[in-house]
Amino acid sequence: MTDAEGRIRIMVADDHPALRYGIAAMIEMQPDMVLVGEAANGREAVEGFRNLRPDIVLMDLQMPVMSGLDAISAIRAELRTARIVVLTTYAGDAQAARALKAGASAYLLKTAIRTEMIDIIRSVHAGRRHLPPDIAQEIALHAGDEPLSEREIGVLNLAASGNANKQIAWKLSISEETVKAHMRSIFAKLDVNDRTHAVTTALRRGIIKL
Repeated sequence: MTDAEGRIRIMVADDHPALRYGIAAMIEMQPDMVLVGEAANGREAVEGFRNLRPDIVLMDLQMPVMSGLDAISAIRAELRTARIVVLTTYAGDAQAARALKAGASAYLLKTAIRTEMIDIIRSVHAGRRHLPPDIAQEIALHAGDEPLSEREIGVLNLAASGNANKQIAWKLSISEETVKAHMRSIFAKLDVNDRTHAVTTALRRGIIKL
């Protein structure tokens, strides 16, 4: 729903005030757009969407109180036609795939905000979707991969934090042999040969985060 002057109504959700200010300044320069609201966390984004019903939501994924991913799911549960553009510093295919599955219409790296955001807003408002070519290629490349289970992700997160197998076993209340079995499965699924490579690959793809 555009405003009375036919402008695209936009809300931005990001926990960094400087970024919100910069985006607001860019939108203010566009004759066909208007910023109608801001949010500093996912919960504020959901409440703001409920009250304002913007045409486009610009949504950061890493926010306090409620993550951007959970906020996307909540907004789409209220209105299936909601159009959400993800803003993120993470180029990982796994995280992008999760955002798209949650209902995002576009995925925009923050490094490209100044050069691509305005065009993407117009494109998404017109009903199109956007995904950076490199990320789209990575998603396609791993589409047939068996995903890591929640337990395997938990094991890998603990490994990424520097925990040895014995510590992981203690923290998860499982045996050390079970941890080793999970690690072998993780190596096979990620096509890696050691723990360090598993952690770096999972971080790069957005499967885990530190």
